[in-house]
Amino acid sequence: MPTTSKSRTTKRTPRAAPVSPVTAAEEREPRGARRKRETRGRLLDAALKLMSEKGMEGVAINEITEAADVGFGSFYNHFESKEAIYATLVDNVFEEFADMLDRLAGGLSDPAEVIAVSVRHTVMRARRDPVWARFLIREGFSAHTLTRGLGQRLLRDIGNGIAAKRFLVTDPFVGFLSVGGTVLSAIAAELNYVAPGAPAADVIKELGFSGEHLPERTAATLLQILGLKRAEAERVAARPLPLVEETTEAE
Repeated sequence: MPTTSKSRTTKRTPRAAPVSPVTAAEEREPRGARRKRETRGRLLDAALKLMSEKGMEGVAINEITEAADVGFGSFYNHFESKEAIYATLVDNVFEEFADMLDRLAGGLSDPAEVIAVSVRHTVMRARRDPVWARFLIREGFSAHTLTRGLGQRLLRDIGNGIAAKRFLVTDPFVGFLSVGGTVLSAIAAELNYVAPGAPAADVIKELGFSGEHLPERTAATLLQILGLKRAEAERVAARPLPLVEETTEAE
């Protein structure tokens, strides 16, 4: 069984110093702009939580504004409609996270490791951010999946592995369904059985199962589905994870 390995860090090239000095006053965000940004953030947070539980159709705009503690009319200063805030959430959940995975896997040459890194980070993110995870489960097989974000990248990565003869699966679409469905199931398991305080944590113990190292185990199983031998799949799934180094530089 693979064990969790230490992460390796992908270093980022430091940015050049600004050509001219920037004063503290110039760097300071205007109060109005800050309030507008904070209000938008509260609306998005409230919408994400509500829509992760009830879907877009089950949530009304006034529910979002009440949960965000924002005036109803203020909603329209930031979003044209409920569909607009939903589209922004989809971009945040599917597109931005997928872009981050692309950066993480950018230096990897093995298609199998690309899949393993993406799967492990996705399952790990679910434990850190349960609301994000519930939204992903709810929307994971929506119409957006094949054409945007995580689904689009997964189809691409499976296709790359098939083209490189690294994967033996011959049907990219069925491979996508197998990987995507298993990842969503693993995320659901994290939420319900594995994460600290999970509501049904005792169930897997009673069944004799273990939730330890679930991201690595999920990745190893999926690599076997795609055609790798078990021993190699477990080795690839246990390789150190590349992490984008966070910087404290001002944006």
